[in-house]
Amino acid sequence: MRPAPIPALLGLLLLAACAPSGEREVRRALREVDAIGQAGLTDVMMTVAEPEEAVAYFTRASAGSPDRLDLRRGLAEALIRAGRTTEAVPAWQEVAAHPESTDADRVELAGAYIRTNQWDLARATLARVPPTHESYERYRYEAMAADAARDWARADSFYEIAAGLTTTPASVLNNWGFSKLTRGDYGAAERLFTDALRHEPDLFTAKNNLVLARGAQRDYALPVVPMTQEERARLLYTLALAAIKQDDLSIGRSLLADAVETSPTHFEEAARALEAMG
Repeated sequence: MRPAPIPALLGLLLLAACAPSGEREVRRALREVDAIGQAGLTDVMMTVAEPEEAVAYFTRASAGSPDRLDLRRGLAEALIRAGRTTEAVPAWQEVAAHPESTDADRVELAGAYIRTNQWDLARATLARVPPTHESYERYRYEAMAADAARDWARADSFYEIAAGLTTTPASVLNNWGFSKLTRGDYGAAERLFTDALRHEPDLFTAKNNLVLARGAQRDYALPVVPMTQEERARLLYTLALAAIKQDDLSIGRSLLADAVETSPTHFEEAARALEAMG
């Protein structure tokens, strides 16, 4: 037998309300229906809603139900999505202080500290997360915190673990490559950026970082990666700056000219730099 549609079920519930015992059942059932609807809306707001819309929703919802941890967590996550990191810190602090908070909440608090450059607080928060809590976000933040402390061995170890805990490692590989780049390990950086692009060919930051790593080795040829015409112009500009920084002025001038020719209507920076070089 097919289940009765929702309106029919509600009709049966309302009929049952004629009896005193049925009235209590009706109220309970309606509360459950409302909770299911609220949970569905919460999921939508946390995943597909516009960031500012999600912030507005969770602000109202958590004010109306201040004891609900899921709504407080939703507000903290929405603030991160909206780029309102300064506001996200106290929101995650409230979540982490809640009696029902989890180790994952403390990891996200550490992430909020990292986004606001509060590295000591981030490290202290991560130190309170037991080693049994193993997640991609935990090790990604551990790697970034170690990076900031110039603890390269720990950073490399955590980046490697994080990359192995996700099916979409492009972002963490890009971060790891940038860490290698800042240390002057240009060959390792180039390999990591290339690997990031193998996983996510459209990640422009990895393309730009790859060009920086090649330029630092005086390799001024663009890498063979997918790129739009505008991306090509920007990468040529990055290579030109790398060449100029290393006093390869004629190469830098030529690369600037290539950048302007590649995208003359979109890339004024290269034109201005070329004019300044005379």
